[in-house]
Amino acid sequence: MTEGNFVDYVKMYVASGKGGQGSAHLHREKYITKGGPDGGDGGRGGHVIIRGNSNLWTLFHLKFKKHVRAGHGGNGSKSRSTGADGEDAYIDVPLGTVIRDTETNEILFEITEHGEEKIIVEGGKGGLGNWHFKSSTNQTPRYAQPGLPMQEQYITMELKVLADVGLVGFPNAGKSTLLSVITSAKPKIADYEFTTLKPNLGIVEYRDFQTFVMADIPGIIEGAAEGKGLGHYFLRHIERNSVLLFLIPADANNITKQYEILLDELRRYNPEMLDKERLIAISKCDMLDGELQAELKKQLDNELPIPYMFISSVAQQGITELKDRLWKMLNT
Repeated sequence: MTEGNFVDYVKMYVASGKGGQGSAHLHREKYITKGGPDGGDGGRGGHVIIRGNSNLWTLFHLKFKKHVRAGHGGNGSKSRSTGADGEDAYIDVPLGTVIRDTETNEILFEITEHGEEKIIVEGGKGGLGNWHFKSSTNQTPRYAQPGLPMQEQYITMELKVLADVGLVGFPNAGKSTLLSVITSAKPKIADYEFTTLKPNLGIVEYRDFQTFVMADIPGIIEGAAEGKGLGHYFLRHIERNSVLLFLIPADANNITKQYEILLDELRRYNPEMLDKERLIAISKCDMLDGELQAELKKQLDNELPIPYMFISSVAQQGITELKDRLWKMLNT
């Protein structure tokens, strides 16, 4: 999937169908001149339904679909015939999609399972036909109910990537390079910050044909929790990850300080993120000789509060061990 095809934010107008009108028909046929009321009910208006689809990874298919309308209910007719129900309109979304009311920004619901269906706007109920209103004192009612009107709403659909492992790090830390090595994904890689502007997903193949999903989240900068850079746009994709893999390059000025800044940004955005399993990968370690690596290890043993390991995506060092470590964290 190319970067331009990754769409994770869509605004849309949705409208249900109005209910059909009840019939005020009076029964007439040869030899029966006053057969009484036999008008049928109107049909229900169509619903607009949001449906989860595990085959979708993005909201790209909805990018240019700004209006969705369901069908109107049919009117009732003679012989107590009920009008046809309006056709429901389905909107398929990837798992992990949050639906909000655009005007109030209130979260209406989330779609997390394949085939899960939620009605976003209900179709209007059909009106009752005149035969419902006959009584001993009013044997020929010449009126029927109109159908209930349609409902309409502006909604915002926001995708939060569902991945097992989320890559967290500053811009140009080597996240896309690691993803390209550890999975079959082909993210854009270049020697400048913010090369990645949209999350990239890759499937990591593990032993015995087992797999897990890794997401390369665009680089976080200091102040991201307040929306600096594209802070909120990036950070929401980390909320659903089971394990957070912090990627810090070996040539960073202060590895511990970088980890603390990243962790603080996550805490300020959503404190619940600190409850996730965490692992630090010191990338680009092919630049270190044995002596420098031993010296750095001695320093980090005293400073870092969580497990860490040395890897090099380019030289393929520590990649198998990293897969083992992540698989163990995901399955404990």
